[in-house]
Order: sequence, then structure tokens, then C-alpha cells
Amino acid sequence: MKRTLLALCCLVTTLSAAEDWKPLWPGEAPGAKRPPTGTETVAEGWRYSDIEVPQYVIYPAPAEKRTGQAVVIFPGGGYGMLAMNHEGHDYAKWLNERGITGMVVKYRVTGKADLGYQFPVPFLDARRAIRTVRANAKEWGVDPAKVGVMGSSAGGHLASLCTTRFGDTFPEEGKDEIDKLSARPDFSILIYPVISMGQLAHGGSRQNLLGKEPSPEAIEKYSTEKQVTKETPPVFLLTTTDDFVDCRNSFEFAAACKANGVPVSLHCFETGGHGYGMNVAGKGDLAVWPSLLEAWLKK
Repeated sequence: MKRTLLALCCLVTTLSAAEDWKPLWPGEAPGAKRPPTGTETVAEGWRYSDIEVPQYVIYPAPAEKRTGQAVVIFPGGGYGMLAMNHEGHDYAKWLNERGITGMVVKYRVTGKADLGYQFPVPFLDARRAIRTVRANAKEWGVDPAKVGVMGSSAGGHLASLCTTRFGDTFPEEGKDEIDKLSARPDFSILIYPVISMGQLAHGGSRQNLLGKEPSPEAIEKYSTEKQVTKETPPVFLLTTTDDFVDCRNSFEFAAACKANGVPVSLHCFETGGHGYGMNVAGKGDLAVWPSLLEAWLKK
């Protein structure tokens, strides 16, 4: 009986969450053909893969706490899956407690090359998400000049693309009024991010985004430490020296920010590994990182 009740509770929770998802694009999403219904899978921990329809779920900040800030959240997963719970929903809930609206984005990722989700497909979804927050700013109690991005691991790479290559244009965009809004974030939070597509790259992320043999031009263009300019918004960076995503990804991005006069807050801890999100109990010195982010956001 207890098992039945537990199963029913899990089913209700899953259905409720599914009902909250809204499509990012009207009609068919651009850049790749929609795969057959049933392609998308959800594993333990809300790990989504082979995304069928790019969507978002919004966590509006409580009216009595609103700061006017909003953060568009890109979960990580090597551009092959999305760690939606601890790198998505948990962040949004934490932000809500601090008066900040969160948007968790289910952008298109897969480990199957034949789905056609290589660049620019995830980037198109990310840009659309930023613009969607601005389009709904009044309804959601958001200041359109206080819209940031937050990404972990490969989601950090996607956030860094938004942070550096917001001026790019694509023929798939511009079909409606939302696409006419700015895709430039006002601040950027990069958590143990993949940055380089070159020597320091995380191999799985690079292959899923750029293919097995990306050109030197693509590697240069999408290594975001090489794309920082004076127009790049302020950045918060978090990494550890024992992370399998080499901490020098964050160091080089921070150095590029410094060279271009971009405000950057870099935090490197000795241990912590990868994929911890807000789950920092027992992580030693790393446990303070959420408080460091909170102080930074208050600026």
C-alpha cells in the first residue's frame, strides 16, 4: 500500500511539473526537425535527454521580495542530457528565496548526432529564453535591464556563449516580436563551466556541440575565452582544482575579462569535484559558494 501511495505521489509530482513547462517557440522550433514523439527520456534526478520540444518553466519571485532581477538557467550535461533538478530547479528555488525570478530552460541536447542538435541549435534556444524573459518582464515583475544567465558545466558554456556572442545573428531568428528583443544578458553566472573548445575542452561537450571533427575556425569561434570584449557583462565564476572540467577554463575566461575591463569575480576551491550544484554539505570550504553568489547578486 505504501509503495502504491509513493508511486502515485511521484506520478502527480511529475505531471504537475510537466504542466508547468511552456514552449520557447511558437510552432516548430527552428534549426532542427522535431524528433518523433517518445524520443525524449527522463532518468533519475530529472535528467532529460533527446529533447523533443525546447521549453521553459518560470519561477516568479514572491511579490514581497522582488529585486527586479531574473536569471535564465541552463542545466549542464555535456550537451547530451540536462541535469534538470540540481542544476536547474534547485537554483531557481534558491533564487526565489532571494527575490529573484528564475527560468529553467529545457534546451535541445542529445548524444545522437542524427537528431541535428549541433550548434547553433542549443544557442538558438538559449537566446530565445533570454528574450522571452524580457518579453514577459512586466507580467513577471522583472526589470528587463536586470536579466542574467546561469549555467553549469556545458550549461556554463552555453551561458558563456550568450555572454560573449550575443551580437550574432541567425536566419532562423527574427520571425516575431520576441526575436527583436536583445539577447544580451546583463550579468552572467558560470558554475564549473566548460569554456574552451580547444586544448582544455571537455571532449564530450565539444563533440555533441560541434561534431567529431570541428574545424579550427569553429574551435576558435566557440572557445568563449577568446570572444570576451568590452561589451561582455559582469561575470561570476566558480571552479575547483580537482574538477575534471579543467579549472583553467575559468581562469582563462577571467583573464580575458580582466584584459577587457569586464568586472569578474572568480572563486576557485581546492576540492569539490564536479556537478555538485547547491549540494555542498560536507564539501569543506566550497560550502560557502552560495553565500558568495548571494553577495555578488546584491551588487
